[in-house]
Amino acid sequence: MKKQYLCDMTAGSELALLVKFSIPMLVGNIFQQFYNMVDSVIVGNYVGKNALAAVGMTSSLNYLYFCLCNGFATGAGVLMSQYFGMKNEKRVKDSIGSSIYLLLGMGVVVSVLSVLFSRGILTLLNTPQEIFDDALLYTRIVCGGVISVVLYNGIAAMLRALGDSRTPLIFLIVSSVLNVAGDLALVLIFDLGVAGVAIATVLAQLLSALGCIVYAVLKNPYFRLTKENLRPDGLLIRKCLRLGVPFGAQGALIAFSCVALQSIINRFGPDVIAAFTSTCRIEQFVQQPYNSLGMAIATFAGQNLGAGRVDRVVRGYHRSTALVVAFSLIMMGMMYLWGNAFVGLFVDDANVIAIGGRAVRITSLFYMPLGMIYVARSLLNGAGDSTFAFVSGLAEVIGRIGFAFLLCGSPALGYWAVWYTTGLTWLITGVTCMVRYAQGKWKRIALVE
Repeated sequence: MKKQYLCDMTAGSELALLVKFSIPMLVGNIFQQFYNMVDSVIVGNYVGKNALAAVGMTSSLNYLYFCLCNGFATGAGVLMSQYFGMKNEKRVKDSIGSSIYLLLGMGVVVSVLSVLFSRGILTLLNTPQEIFDDALLYTRIVCGGVISVVLYNGIAAMLRALGDSRTPLIFLIVSSVLNVAGDLALVLIFDLGVAGVAIATVLAQLLSALGCIVYAVLKNPYFRLTKENLRPDGLLIRKCLRLGVPFGAQGALIAFSCVALQSIINRFGPDVIAAFTSTCRIEQFVQQPYNSLGMAIATFAGQNLGAGRVDRVVRGYHRSTALVVAFSLIMMGMMYLWGNAFVGLFVDDANVIAIGGRAVRITSLFYMPLGMIYVARSLLNGAGDSTFAFVSGLAEVIGRIGFAFLLCGSPALGYWAVWYTTGLTWLITGVTCMVRYAQGKWKRIALVE
């Protein structure tokens, strides 16, 4: 890959750049969600609804572990995008070299601890006995492979910071194909059940991570590091920590709130757990355009602030908001028309489909604030507003746990309170992020020399 193929977002149409940069990430995210969906479809239809509930209820817990590591990848990407915007090639390479140590160290620590304490954590989460063994097995296998997720996400974040959203797409597609093939072989042929799904996921992620690393070193000039670039730089490591710790805390707080909500959901039994798992899979697809746009505007903000172009960042935010509104209205209509059919893709139990269909119609009412979480929060992250990163995560904790406490004990709402809790949490978090953006503090943050 030559430098001219890297995307300089400091000049040109803001909307065109954001859309062009988002499309490869959107395709990649859809492929990623596709193999997540395949996991659920195969487990739900060929292993059973209890196995689907076991896989689904561990998702938020595994996400917590990944977030602890991926905050450092995000921090490194923000720093690199601003140096790239300044056209400072040496500091970009130094940032890559210094961030590698943080990513590897955090990945190993989290992987070991998550495996060791998985049984105790699942017990604390009130995991139903009928799905406990499957949940424990799936968690231990997936968490043992955390390091592969960290490696891939770290390299992908660095590539996106340099304006390359295509290379991560290539290896996500490869990973998705490998994951689907692994699921079919290990579950349908070798009858390994939940363990087969977990093993296929880990192997696919590991191969994707290794391929992405090799390709970046061979093709991207910024990844051809010298001994000097690989020498730990105290200043850069402190900056990565300054960004990575709050970003990691942000993700961990969000994941913790999801884990806390999952512990409440578990009290309603396997049918509600399976319905919640199915609706989460649907919402993960809905969120991919928001997520892709958010990653694009994070890189866009970082590069333009590094170049001193605050005006372009403001225009990019306004264009992104218009895209969020249009997409949210379309998806809301689709959920009201075909919500039950979407849930039916994941499970064939009539009661679970009925619960899930109504549930996605509830949460679709809150898609607009959900989209603005991605846009406003990502812009602030790209600017390096690490203080708000923690505040944003805290807002989700307060919302998700607070609303769950207030609503889930209501006899009138029953288990529907779970999905109202989710929607209201999106609302207060989205408003919090938009208020922070409007305050303008992000315009005065200086990360790079």
